[in-house]
Amino acid sequence: MSTQCAGRKSDSSHRLVGQITAAYGRRYDVETSAGIVYSCVMRGKKTGVACGDRVEFLLTAADQGVIETILPRTSLFYRSDAFREKLIAANVTQLVFVIAAIPSFDLELLDRCLMAAESQDIQPLILLNKADLTEPSQAARQALGVYQALGYPLLEISARITIEPLIPYLSGQTSLFAGQSGMGKSTLLNALIPEARQTTAEISDALDSGRHTTTHARLFRLDADSYIIDSPGFQEFGLHQLNEQSLAWGFVEFRPYLGQCRFRNCRHLAEPGCAVLEAVQAGTIHARRMACYHKLLRGSIKR
Repeated sequence: MSTQCAGRKSDSSHRLVGQITAAYGRRYDVETSAGIVYSCVMRGKKTGVACGDRVEFLLTAADQGVIETILPRTSLFYRSDAFREKLIAANVTQLVFVIAAIPSFDLELLDRCLMAAESQDIQPLILLNKADLTEPSQAARQALGVYQALGYPLLEISARITIEPLIPYLSGQTSLFAGQSGMGKSTLLNALIPEARQTTAEISDALDSGRHTTTHARLFRLDADSYIIDSPGFQEFGLHQLNEQSLAWGFVEFRPYLGQCRFRNCRHLAEPGCAVLEAVQAGTIHARRMACYHKLLRGSIKR
């Protein structure tokens, strides 16, 4: 994916460097190190900018500009299907996947987001919100035990009571809050950054969108070294950007067995002598996770 925007040469003396703090389709808020925010567009009809990107832009008015260059990224969290890519956030160091016992959550969606994070070396944190709902949270805790056994960190909180246990995990990170709608991401964000509530309301008014639904990714500063990118809730997450090898590698429990199969080109479907399938039979790999891998590999449902 190219990070250079084509266009005519411009006077470098008018170029500034900033970070995308909000992405609204083809319009972007870009904040400089001086804290000044400019409303920018990409040159021509080009796209490919994500919230969190660092860019060079050319001023076209006192508060407006044209993005000329996307600076090199350390990571890019995005989803894709057979027809298009949806960029979510760039330069993320941590994925905070928010789950709550109510409403019901989708473990396959969690699997897919973890795989996208693994492919970009983004540190994951599974956050079980609404932990004050005792009985539903107990069921959720049991379902998430599989991920704890795999080494994924799991933190339980209730954003309506206190978010203090979460703060140490966010220190020094650029954290992407992601997950299904209704899991409490906005409540978490407003508890961490109270001014975000007013900012979100202002954006909703300007875009004529619902006040209680995040519709665009937005970056907030938690402290001098810590940032949070709030993303819209999603129900689907395609992984067409990953090839077969990347799909298998994305399941961390497969890794000890990769390369140990009888056939070098084993796809871990039904081949004889497959070390991964043998691990499933032995109970070392969870059958539901294996079924998710098979669904992704066969491409029977593109989500």
